[in-house]
Amino acid sequence: MKNRVMIIGGVQTGKSTLMNALLGKERSANKTQALVYEDWIVDTPGEYIENPMYYRNIMATSLEVTHVIYLQDATSSRSVFPPQFSLGIPKIQIGVITKIDHPEADVERAASLLKNVMMRGPIVKTSALEKRGVEFIAPLIALDDVAAIKQFVLESASPYLEYRE
Repeated sequence: MKNRVMIIGGVQTGKSTLMNALLGKERSANKTQALVYEDWIVDTPGEYIENPMYYRNIMATSLEVTHVIYLQDATSSRSVFPPQFSLGIPKIQIGVITKIDHPEADVERAASLLKNVMMRGPIVKTSALEKRGVEFIAPLIALDDVAAIKQFVLESASPYLEYRE
């Protein structure tokens, strides 16, 4: 894949689990201590978004990617992202909600939290463990512009995809 994506989200939101699922790797996720570059994905430590001192690391790494995934855990009642955080990163943005299969998941709340971060773009609802919704992420990252992404989401007509205007 010619495009590259950076995954950002809080500690324990499922960044490494999602990366493994996207790459088809059957391995347990470990705590990410530093940037992990694997194939077309850059996995970031959760501390990078939870501590504003590390925002510069996110901004510098964003220069190496074409897309950014903003990850929101469906079991969390809070967002680690400042409002409209995506405006500071001029890359194609994709919101991903993780852990939709968890008994305590609140997918609508998670979508609402992501909508405060991203001004527009697709939101993908996923369960990396059950492999639901994950199949839409790589095709989104393969697309090079927002119009093509919007068309893909609308044509997919999947309950796992929505488009934020």
